[in-house]
Amino acid sequence: MTATQPAGAPISADGPRPAPGAAPPRTPLIARAAAELVGSAALVAVVVGSGIQATKLTQDVALQLLANSTATVFGLGVLITLLGPVSGAHFNPAVTLAEWWTARRGGAGVSARELAVYVPSQVGGAIAGAVLADAMFGEPLVEWSTHDRSTGNLLLGEVVATAGLILLIFGLATSDRLRFAPVAVASYIGAAYWFTSSTSFANPAVTVGRAFTDTFAGIAPGSVPGFICMQLVGTVVGLALVAVIFMRGTTTDTERPAA
Repeated sequence: MTATQPAGAPISADGPRPAPGAAPPRTPLIARAAAELVGSAALVAVVVGSGIQATKLTQDVALQLLANSTATVFGLGVLITLLGPVSGAHFNPAVTLAEWWTARRGGAGVSARELAVYVPSQVGGAIAGAVLADAMFGEPLVEWSTHDRSTGNLLLGEVVATAGLILLIFGLATSDRLRFAPVAVASYIGAAYWFTSSTSFANPAVTVGRAFTDTFAGIAPGSVPGFICMQLVGTVVGLALVAVIFMRGTTTDTERPAA
């Protein structure tokens, strides 16, 4: 859903073109699952790795967060641009669930089968990304985070961060402006690092992955369920906002042009 073209659309125009009016062939599900796994792994590697690097370079927490958020903005933008045409570049179970829900209600989106493949790929990729980042910096490959994030203000921050992300992505989709997704989504996450108390995880898979590293970007396993619950609440709020703000208008008889 953060792609610049429909998920699964062909990457190259070199092959045979579909007949006029026919839907283009979709990328095989295994390729889309691989894109979601690799994209989620790379995203968490960027988040965790840049956090480790920042703490090695400075003791100033503000500079650490600035370095972490800047790396995430650029990394996420690149990943969406690269993998969006393959899988839609969700990298986020909340986005995949929201897209599945809109598809159930008659919109475009993933099927239940695709949902069942995407989510494990995203979670597995996120865990692998955290382990990879730890390995690159000589940290223990798996060390449960001790960074508690269970206070109410942080949980509220996750609702706000996730609702805003869902509103942005599905608002762009509804208004046919997904071509702006790489810049818009990356920019939003970068801003939300700073304006939300939780530093905007806004992603259940990333939340799980970050529990596997006791570094700057980590989250204590005991805080994970609360964060994920609030992210799901934020997903519902975001979809509700999309439904209200981007409500389709109707043309009355008096507004119709004369014959």
